[in-house]
Amino acid sequence: MAELLAVCRVYVLHPDPGTVGVTAIDKRPVEGRVKVRPYGLYADVQADRANHGGLDQAVYAYAQEDADHWSAELGREVTPGLFGENLRISGLDVNGAVIGERWQIGSTLLEVTQPRTPCQTFGRRLGEQRWVRRFTQANRTGAYLRVIENGDLGAGDTVDVVHHPLHGVTVADWFGAQYGLARAAAGSGSAGSAGSADSTGTDDAEAPASESLEELAQRLLNAHAAGEVRLSVDMHRRSEQAASRAVVD
Repeated sequence: MAELLAVCRVYVLHPDPGTVGVTAIDKRPVEGRVKVRPYGLYADVQADRANHGGLDQAVYAYAQEDADHWSAELGREVTPGLFGENLRISGLDVNGAVIGERWQIGSTLLEVTQPRTPCQTFGRRLGEQRWVRRFTQANRTGAYLRVIENGDLGAGDTVDVVHHPLHGVTVADWFGAQYGLARAAAGSGSAGSAGSADSTGTDDAEAPASESLEELAQRLLNAHAAGEVRLSVDMHRRSEQAASRAVVD
């Protein structure tokens, strides 16, 4: 059974040399039940809605199993909220979630929209050498979600997958195809690593994804056109770009 282990909101805004000037990546667990509205958790902050927020990226979820992987890699605990996530979940393969999959948590209904793309703000947050590259190559991104039904949730709630789109393109499939990566073992939220670590501790993908980005993009666009899934603005744009490359080739 999948469980919500922690609900995290912004603790304090930090100055950041990025274009926005501040970052809300410092999330920490809160007690009790938290209201969820279209732009995410009540009293949370989206400092950079253009890249890490908005309606399509209202909530960010990360698996405890993936956090455990990084704890072993980094030699320190990856506490809930350290990666800027709102929800720390156990027992669910977050990276294996299908785009458009829906989760019922408490009285809140959420929909998986896309993987997280790591940025330099995330790198500065961790303070680890070549962190953005390492996080990318591991293909353990976690998932962004949009809010389908407002509600509330809290640590200890079950996470129930109540809708599973037929197109089958997962968060890890898409992210891996973008960067030529293998999935971090099928069911990476509960299974082994994405491959062996090199001398720098970086996960190396063992093989490219089985389907090309162009093929995955066309599957997503077909599903979107059929009403099976509502792609985020970013995912729709990326899918159209990838599909158009296939036509040109």
